[in-house]
Amino acid sequence: MKTALLFMLTALAEIIGCYLPWLWLRKQGSPWLLVPAAASLALFAWLLTLHPTATGRVYAAYGGVYVCVALLWLWLVDSVKPSRWDLLGGGLCLLGMAVIMFAPRSN
Repeated sequence: MKTALLFMLTALAEIIGCYLPWLWLRKQGSPWLLVPAAASLALFAWLLTLHPTATGRVYAAYGGVYVCVALLWLWLVDSVKPSRWDLLGGGLCLLGMAVIMFAPRSN
């Protein structure tokens, strides 16, 4: 549970860090949006260091959680309800994440 929460916080920090510059560039937002965006991306990088396993494994598994958090963002922020195909894809990504992160290791 702790790993899943950490992955979700990491994904949220990355999405916010990318969304704010998008608002600035595409929606004529204030350039001041870049300040919290940079802070959010720094938080994202720091959160990745808190995961207890090898970085390559963390990055691979993180991608699955990122996809699902992005679909949640699509629904809650962009007001677009994910389709059943979005949900199926997100579920497959989570399954892949679980295999990568929680498989028995012999080291």
